Amino acid sequence: MTKVNLTGEKATLLPTLYGRALDAQSPDSILHDTMAYEAVQQIEFDFSTVGLRRGDDTAIALRANCLDDWARQYLATQSECVVLHLGCGLDTRAYRIDPGPQVRWYDVDYPEVIELRQQLFPDRPGYQCIGSSVTDPMWLAEVKGDVPVLVVAEGLFMYLKEEEGKALVRRILDHFPSGQFVFDGLSRRGAQLQKLNKAVQAAKAKVYWGFDSCAEWEAIDARLRCVSSMSAFDLDDGRLPATFRMTAKVSKVFTGMKNLAVFYRVDF
Repeated sequence: MTKVNLTGEKATLLPTLYGRALDAQSPDSILHDTMAYEAVQQIEFDFSTVGLRRGDDTAIALRANCLDDWARQYLATQSECVVLHLGCGLDTRAYRIDPGPQVRWYDVDYPEVIELRQQLFPDRPGYQCIGSSVTDPMWLAEVKGDVPVLVVAEGLFMYLKEEEGKALVRRILDHFPSGQFVFDGLSRRGAQLQKLNKAVQAAKAKVYWGFDSCAEWEAIDARLRCVSSMSAFDLDDGRLPATFRMTAKVSKVFTGMKNLAVFYRVDF
């Protein structure tokens, strides 16, 4: 068994891993992420303490599936590219998407998270882990910037301080000729409400950065162009519990509520 001792934003990988594992056991599974289930079986940790509520596993799987689909769509347009999976945690996205041989895939996270990944998951062709905080300006030097890039950031930007996050985005823009960011984000109000999120509370994580629109992201740099955005409440495909579906219906009436959590695709 592999012991886990993570705190703060690093510990938020545990509820998302557990959610994908629970989804994998469901007869109506969304992701079919059996690797997540197998990883949970290998970790010495009481997952009942991560703060998931009923239906959170489905919401976690729907969120991951949305970004998986967008990533596949971008990769289908590129014969050769780099993928930067930022704040990868214990996500098995590289294995779920299984990109072709012309894709160089980098999973980036803190050294202790990468060490844990390497104990749990096998290597694969075209795949490399980088153990570093994503806000450290040095790690990007390990990646050749000679082809377009797909940047995937799930559950990341809200845990970065605003100026650190913007500096990271600009470094990526300067390093690659073109590319796309696919990510989820919280509005400012959504970020404030995370103090009520049981999974965030259990991890003792802090949420810093919220943004309210595509325009705010485009304002980071003139090269950025928002392709699309979608409220997390629009992900419901009928498999979420009734309480989630009711909240989604209410959100369609109140714009501020609808935009508490949003998925973005941004080109450059």
